[in-house]
Amino acid sequence: MAAQLLQSTASSEQLTVSSKSQVVRNAQLPITDYQCPIPYTQFIMNNTSLFTFTSPNDLILEIPFNAQNQAWNESRNYSNSANCYQAYMNKLCLLAVLPWLESEFAQQAKLSPSTTALPSLWELVNGCSITLNDGTKFVLVPNEHIDLSELLVAQEWVDIPSLIGDYYLGIQVQPDEGFVRVWGYSTHAQLKNNSSYDAVLRNYSLDTTDVTTDLSVLTLSKEFCPQETTRKEIPPLASLTSQQAQNLISRLGNPEILTPRLEIPFAIWGAFIEQLSYRNSLYKRRLGLPQQWHVVDWLQNGVSRIAEQFGWRSFNLETSMAGARNVEEVEKSGKILSRQLTIAGKQYILSIIPKNELAGIIWRFQLRNAVTGGFIPGGFKLRLLTEDLQSFPNNEDMTATAVEELFVEVILQPGEGIVWEIEPLPEDYDREVLRF
Repeated sequence: MAAQLLQSTASSEQLTVSSKSQVVRNAQLPITDYQCPIPYTQFIMNNTSLFTFTSPNDLILEIPFNAQNQAWNESRNYSNSANCYQAYMNKLCLLAVLPWLESEFAQQAKLSPSTTALPSLWELVNGCSITLNDGTKFVLVPNEHIDLSELLVAQEWVDIPSLIGDYYLGIQVQPDEGFVRVWGYSTHAQLKNNSSYDAVLRNYSLDTTDVTTDLSVLTLSKEFCPQETTRKEIPPLASLTSQQAQNLISRLGNPEILTPRLEIPFAIWGAFIEQLSYRNSLYKRRLGLPQQWHVVDWLQNGVSRIAEQFGWRSFNLETSMAGARNVEEVEKSGKILSRQLTIAGKQYILSIIPKNELAGIIWRFQLRNAVTGGFIPGGFKLRLLTEDLQSFPNNEDMTATAVEELFVEVILQPGEGIVWEIEPLPEDYDREVLRF
């Protein structure tokens, strides 16, 4: 439910500061669960610079308490100081805007890409996105500039199919003041149709006269025009071969290259960073970190920290892994990998199980209901692809009726990579290349 608003005057009446996210629209503040009264005149006097450049339609959101320390601590692992600060600004933006979106549209919201995928993105490009339960996607475009004559959006958020959004919010971040200012928005279609494109910096620039600065229009459009066309159709990007991706990782992994996004043609760059596994590999190379997506290593030595953040776990079903030196010994140990997934609001388990056969090690990808005795509904599909996203014979299993499990078995060469997909799409899904 949208936050109730208390009309303020120039008197010393008591206003409410939220413990979550304070909102000021036309000098109005919401009444929330946590009451910390501050006289309005004192609030304005303490935040004079905050309101110097605001317009009557601006939305001012308070950065939550302790968020700056949290954001700073989480923005240290980047290849240079500029990228650290970029991550810091984006994190502050997320922490301030996410509660407002959930309140304004009375829906739960989630980050997309997920929290664990954000570092590899912020190393390379500015911006972040939030998706509501109804599928509406907001792309947040933060900056510190006082001059708001244009909405400047990186091309990645406009021309990469998995990153494009419905609405693009122009957000001025003021860390010293402790606030962010949402000053206007545009749809994806408006950006594509009305903005100018800078081929050198690869940004779309929409003049402020074409930006909707009254955010109440956004709320009304969502409520009364749910069928509004917000996105313009864009062509898919061509897939890269594994060798092309590895060559790019080697070339762009040098941290002395400050803007890798501008080093190669966008068609190649967009196809590259759309793949989470490639993006993660580039991120780690630029930071000098070891690669951590090798299934055999996980089974032998335990799942890496970053893989655990994405939900992977290992389970020792029979004997200890001590002394296991190769995939045959991994299979004999009875150890498997699994990851819990949320699909259509229910929990499922994706497992990777090694099986030793005469033909060699067979890797079984298996999907089951997380509830003992539960079923996989009809219409589900489990699919494997090469790391180049190519199909191969017998690479998928699907069902028209409820079944106990779906599975696909493959024999892989050492060092070969595989990508898994499930339909319907799991929550927070990002393609990952698992190497064997």
